[in-house]
Amino acid sequence: MSFNRLDTSDFVISTDAISSTLWSNNSPALNLVFTSSTQVAGASGNFYTNVYNPSPSGSVQFAIAYGNLDGSGSLNYNTAVNGYSPTATIYGQWQDLVIGDENTNFTFGAITSSEFFAFTFERARYKDSLFLGSLSLTLSGSSGSIVLTDNSNYVTSVQFTEAGRVFQLITGSTGTIATISSRNTADGFSKNSGSYGWFLPDIGTILLNPKALGDSLTSGGIGFLYSGSASASAAPTISPNTSMYLAVSGGIATSGTANDFFINSQESITSDFIFVRPRSSEFNYSENPSFISGSTGEVLYSGFINNPQTYITTIGLYNDTNQLLAVAKLSRPLPKDFTKEALIRVKLDF
Repeated sequence: MSFNRLDTSDFVISTDAISSTLWSNNSPALNLVFTSSTQVAGASGNFYTNVYNPSPSGSVQFAIAYGNLDGSGSLNYNTAVNGYSPTATIYGQWQDLVIGDENTNFTFGAITSSEFFAFTFERARYKDSLFLGSLSLTLSGSSGSIVLTDNSNYVTSVQFTEAGRVFQLITGSTGTIATISSRNTADGFSKNSGSYGWFLPDIGTILLNPKALGDSLTSGGIGFLYSGSASASAAPTISPNTSMYLAVSGGIATSGTANDFFINSQESITSDFIFVRPRSSEFNYSENPSFISGSTGEVLYSGFINNPQTYITTIGLYNDTNQLLAVAKLSRPLPKDFTKEALIRVKLDF
């Protein structure tokens, strides 16, 4: 067997970013959502609510969780210890994950908040990250509805946290800011309560600012109603997670497909291109045992002595100790003799 060493010039590395739908229905739009009464009533329901499609027994699309610094919105773990509850656990978990400091609260725009709602997308769905500028989330409240997107198209310097890139949520759709009125600031934030939340593409998460959503319509909110309080022995009649789910389902139910939940995923495909160049004097003979006599070692067919012809069907890639690492198959056999040279491109995706 003969080997040719590859030069560094024979290798070219290329990386392409590919976006695709995030939802399990292979559509960029989510227009039907459900919860599972079994999951909500179970132990995990104290911490988050799963959202399913196309039915309550379908696939999980994302989860909704409510975090509150003071533990409001859920029952305390121990009635004798106030403030330690699932919502406080959620808040502390995201503090550690995103900010990296349990003593620093979330700041939406310029407004510091002791609470948030988190949308965490199913891990396998968003691949490497959420695709910037693809978000269009409609939420419905008692005062009306609002469509939110990220401001990635309008920032010149990207902000980073422990969880990677972070962008602000603004009024608008699919990366485009809405027409600004007196209800909003020039950058698409609510009038008095900062941005509508954070867009964290690298961990597949959206954090929503309840203060901005709870404002009146004239202040850029939707009058979003939820119970953020609970005594040690009495939870809210409707949990914050359920209230947010109703805001999502109510927004989707708003007339017109433009109010569906739009968002895409993104992944980077790295391709290693290897160029193999059989020269005219190379690979014209075969070591196939059928070429030679088993007893004398002579070439069986005289035509293979002065005018040999082979067919290249496979490229093997080896390391320095001649261990086979990868095999590339040609789509059809490639004729090879002393009058022919070839350039074969091998592509490795990973």
